[in-house]
Amino acid sequence: MFAYPLLVADIGGTNARFAVVMEPGGPLRPLAHLQTGAYASFVAAAEAALGRAGDLFPRSAILCAAGPCEGRRIKLTNASWVIDGPEIADALSLQQGLLLNDFEAQALALPALPGHGLRELTEGLAPRGPTRVVLGPGTGLGVAGLTEAAGRFIPLPSEGGHVDFGPVDEVEVAIWAALERVEGRHTAESVLSGPGLARLHRARLAVLGGAHTTDGAPQIVERALAGQDTACRETVLHFLRLVARFAGDMALTLGAAGGVYLAGGILPRLAPLIDAQAFVAAFTAKAPVDAFVQAIPVRLVTTPDGVLYGLAAIGHDPGRYAVDWDRRLWRA
Repeated sequence: MFAYPLLVADIGGTNARFAVVMEPGGPLRPLAHLQTGAYASFVAAAEAALGRAGDLFPRSAILCAAGPCEGRRIKLTNASWVIDGPEIADALSLQQGLLLNDFEAQALALPALPGHGLRELTEGLAPRGPTRVVLGPGTGLGVAGLTEAAGRFIPLPSEGGHVDFGPVDEVEVAIWAALERVEGRHTAESVLSGPGLARLHRARLAVLGGAHTTDGAPQIVERALAGQDTACRETVLHFLRLVARFAGDMALTLGAAGGVYLAGGILPRLAPLIDAQAFVAAFTAKAPVDAFVQAIPVRLVTTPDGVLYGLAAIGHDPGRYAVDWDRRLWRA
């Protein structure tokens, strides 16, 4: 289905990662890690990445991008690019291509993740069913599921990051009152993302009487990790509790007895501050169904290129994946 060399790419609102696989079953060869905003279009970024490899000419491409996928087209939610598969195929002279939502691809990548790229937060728990969920904050907040039936992996794409998200205690009620709304709403993504971390920090400072700040997520994370700023550290720890709570909600929503995987651009960076016991306590606080989530394994995806392994696996053995090929492939 996919001729080689095969170009694979993970396109987010901030970062665009490119790699190539030269032959079926071959190793993943990284090409470039680019800034999305530095290029006018996907084609321009792809040409720059391929040019760094000595004018490499792929014959197929499998891409994922951070936005809702409508057949063969994605408009990035947090950037200006419109990714149109057939147009890309024509521009790059490709024989075939496939476009996926970024967290749909994250879900499909779960079976291909290298073991060294995972950190167990729940020691000793084994999967108890076929359904898994993957989620993670970055520029936005992605959520998707994966299940398996008759030997095939079935993705369950979603826009779960845009559900309403509210406080659960008096402290959070006060914080939410000071929390900036996005288009009139408090959503999971408006809190659990890079911009959301900055909003949470400003709201916490307002409630606690601290000085106003214009720091973004990178500065807050850097200061929290360095131990230089107690307020930043407390905001990050609160952020992690909120991620854990939301992860438990998504596990319940999808019945993810097969496990919850934490991905995205922020959580691997925060790994030194993730206390597994505290995270799991927030994840499992789901009375009266806490017993269900207490049996779910939780894993942190620590490799930044994990989704690219998944895209390469799809190219190598597409028959294992229940994708709507007729509607999604770029060439008939």
